[in-house]
Amino acid sequence: MRFRFKLTCCAMLLAAPAVAQDIRGLEVCTAEKQMERRTSCLQANTDFLQQSLERQRRDAQKKQAEAAAEITALKARIAKLEDDLAGLKKAATPPAKDGAAPKK
Repeated sequence: MRFRFKLTCCAMLLAAPAVAQDIRGLEVCTAEKQMERRTSCLQANTDFLQQSLERQRRDAQKKQAEAAAEITALKARIAKLEDDLAGLKKAATPPAKDGAAPKK
């Protein structure tokens, strides 16, 4: 019963017409009758989109730099923990008697 419901919902979503997404800050330039005003409107939209893309690029670079710094710190912590573990294993291994190799 649940499978049939899910299948019906998926079919309804796929059959629904696509809805255009408005972008906040963009102007509708097709309403302008004069070519100069339409060109100005399109240029304003272009500038707005370029600024938005630049802002998103800076945000993405900032997040990437933060992630890289965190990865570097975690790698250093792992290296320290591996050294500590090697030291503990070395301390736990009893010294060999009479020059014989320790048993494994």
